[in-house]
Amino acid sequence: MPAELPVIAQPRMELPAPDVTDATAVGALLADRVRASILRMLRDGPHCVCEMAAALGERENNVSNHLAKLRDAGLVHGIRHETNGRFLYYERDDAAVAAARTALDEILR
Repeated sequence: MPAELPVIAQPRMELPAPDVTDATAVGALLADRVRASILRMLRDGPHCVCEMAAALGERENNVSNHLAKLRDAGLVHGIRHETNGRFLYYERDDAAVAAARTALDEILR
C-alpha cells in the first residue's frame, strides 16, 4: 500500500522561487536546431564556418549569425588558422559549456 502524503494545513506562501536565469538562457540558445548542432559538432574539435555550413546544409552567413550568439554567450570562441589567418576556426569553451550543463542539471535532475 502506498504511503500517505502528509496533509498540509496551510499553503507555504514563503516558498522561495528558484533562480533559473542561467538555465533558461542556455535553453533558449539550444532551442535552435542550428545552434545545438554547432555546439555538438564543436565537441569533436574546432571547425571553420564553411565546414559547419556544408555539414548543416546552411548558408555560411546564417551559421556565422548563430556562432555570434553562441560567442556572445561565451560558449564558443574563434581562433585563427596557424598558416592561413584568413580562416577562423571555432571551438567550444569547455568551462562555459560545463557551467551551462550545471545550470540545466539544476532543473533537470
